[in-house]
This record gives sequence, C-alpha cells and structure tokens, in this order.
Amino acid sequence: MARKVSFSALESRSARLRLKIRRRPYSGPSLARGIMLLYRRNKTNGTWVLKASDGHGHYWTKAFGCADDYDDSDGKNVLTFYQAQDAAKKLARGEDGSADTAPITLDGALTAYERDLTARSANPYNAQWPRVHLTSVLLAKPVALLTAAELKKWRDGMLPTIAPATINRLCRCLAAALNLAAQHDERIQNAQAWEIGLGGLPDAIEARNVVLSDDKVREFVSTAYVHEQQLGLLVDTLSITGARPSQAVRLLVADLHDHPVRPKLMMPKSAKGGGRNRAQKKHERYSVPITAQLAIELRKAAKGRASDAPLLLQSDGTAWGNNPGQNYHRQVDKIVTAIGLDPAVVQIYALRHSSIVRMLLQNIPIRLVASLHNTSVAMIERNYSRFITEYSDDISRKALLQHEPPSRDNVLALAS
Repeated sequence: MARKVSFSALESRSARLRLKIRRRPYSGPSLARGIMLLYRRNKTNGTWVLKASDGHGHYWTKAFGCADDYDDSDGKNVLTFYQAQDAAKKLARGEDGSADTAPITLDGALTAYERDLTARSANPYNAQWPRVHLTSVLLAKPVALLTAAELKKWRDGMLPTIAPATINRLCRCLAAALNLAAQHDERIQNAQAWEIGLGGLPDAIEARNVVLSDDKVREFVSTAYVHEQQLGLLVDTLSITGARPSQAVRLLVADLHDHPVRPKLMMPKSAKGGGRNRAQKKHERYSVPITAQLAIELRKAAKGRASDAPLLLQSDGTAWGNNPGQNYHRQVDKIVTAIGLDPAVVQIYALRHSSIVRMLLQNIPIRLVASLHNTSVAMIERNYSRFITEYSDDISRKALLQHEPPSRDNVLALAS
C-alpha cells in the first residue's frame, strides 16, 4: 500500500481555507524524489498542482484537480489531500507508476526525433538545430503541457535576429519532433498548441532563389579556390552540376567517370520528400555531365585513393559530413563578401539556382532540367516560373498578333 504523507497546512479543509487567496501555489509535501504536491488557494475550490523534476535539474508544474474545499470529493475531479497525492504520483510517473512512462519533455522529444531521423537515413541536424535556439525552461517542459502562447512567444522572440523564412523552417523542424512524440504517447492531446504557436510567419519570403550571373559564378569559384583548394573543388562541383551540397559530399571516387570527351559524375540522389525508403534512395545515382576542366581537378583529387572513398574532402582530409554547411558556412560568407555580395542574401545554394536558370535560359527542356537537378517539373515551375517566362519570350513572341496586316505586295494568290 502506498505511503501517505502528512502535511498539516494542507491536510484538512479548514486548514486550507485559512490560507490567503493568491495566484502562486503554496508549497506542500514531497511525495517522492522529484515529486511535490502544491496547492493554489482560490475563491472557490482550491487547485492541486504537481511539481515534478525532469531529471536534468529543471522542474515542470501541472494543475490536475480541485481540492475538496467547498465540495465533497468525487475521487476524480474533486480530490482530498490524500487522493491528490496518489493522482500526483501517477501523473509524474505515468499511469502504471513506471519511470519509463513519465511524460516526455521537449528535450526528450527532440532526442527521439533525432533517433528516428537517423534510423530513416535522414539528416539528424533537423533535430539538433532547434536546441540551439530553445531555452532550458522550454526544453525541460513536458510536451503535453506546452501551450500555444509560450511557443508563439519563443517563435516571435527570434524575429530581431533571424529572418522570418529561417524561423519558419526552424519551427517546422520542431513541429515534426512534437508530432512524432504525440504519435507515440496518447496522453499528448495538445497538438493544437504547436499548430498555432509554431504556425508560419506571414510575408516570410524565402530568399533562397538567388540567381547569379555567369561572371559572378566564375568569380565565386575562383575566389573559393584561392581561399582553400578543397573548398574550391566543392564549390566548382556545385556550380557545374547544380547539385545540393548534401548530394555532392556523398560522391565517391568511383562516381567520377573520366571520359576524355564526355566526363560525368554519377550523382547520389537526395532522397528528399519523406518516405520510409530514404536509405535506398540515397544509394541511387543519376548521370550529370561535367566540364573537362572540372574532371581534371577531380582526377587530381581522387589520385591514389580507393574507389569507395569520398571524392570531395575537407582540407584536413576528412569527409564533409551529413551537414556540410556547418563546416563551410563561415568560409563561404568570407568568399561572398570578397566578391562584393551580401552573405545574408547569397549562400552556396545560389550556385544551384543559377545552374537551373542557366539551363532554362538555354532552352533546355524543363523535364531534362528537373532530372539533371534531382527535382520535379512541378518544383521547377513553382520556384522558377519568372525565369521560365523570360526564357520563353522569343518563342511566344512569334505568336503575337501583328497590328499591321502583311503587305499585299508580298501576298501570293492561291491557284484556283
């Protein structure tokens, strides 16, 4: 039988009613390690409040029932002091009293999400990134107790230092972790809290489709080589292939097909778009032509290395990793600044956008452009429609109505 704890200040109805009405709960007894019962004195029935440790030096609280100050106990909504003790311990530990079923915190949700991403061969950085911006108080709070107001306050608090589009992407990562937690714990019934609190900011322009002129791309590449040879080779590869950095860094030595006239790379697919077969998709390759000059540089880099070794390496000889941006973003900022552009606007992804637009302006069929860049026609049309209109100008111009009819001197009569 569970041991009951005595506490004279809260034990009886008359003792509680002698307390002053206030918003802040009165401290009560410690029920077990990391579990305390609190009481809030109200004008009507008081409220029992649980205060529990998350095991990492932080505490969370939850009001869970009314005290029998004026109404008799019903054992469910209105509880006596001793009934409140049992209810508090169950809530803190889970319905079966096991520590393994304690309510999952936001910190735990991100940890579980990271494991899930790793198991699905997705990028674990999507679970690591939110931690950089979350407060210790939010990380320690159980997911089931999160409110829309506090999540919205956290989201809006980043506006002075982070672009709205970046905040929206960050919120989507956090919402994915919370949704996963809710899927595995039926006690989490507050999904509306993050649907509202982490909702997308309006007018958040995705400043990602930055397109550079061919001259600027060449300057970008040459400056990168001057800054660091290995980074220059990565930038050069991205500028020629238009691949995502996460794809290019997974190239192997065997993926270089060094034909003397038609060199190409067998580019790993990105496996974007979700699904459960990411690992399989990431092993698939597609052919991307490259210039003879790039092939020469890649051949030098691959000389003497095994066929299954990474083709592109950092200056210290290590691989770029699953999230290469963490390793090169500071250097890229310096390169962008050196060529007279704003690193807050121009990022390495501009090389991909420039490659796509370059092909569109050369009248390469959209289907082929999409295939060479491992994306879809719909994505090309949605994100590059302005450039599609531009490159189709000469074609559509031929179909325009002419205000002046052709001269009769130039009209030949049809044979009768």
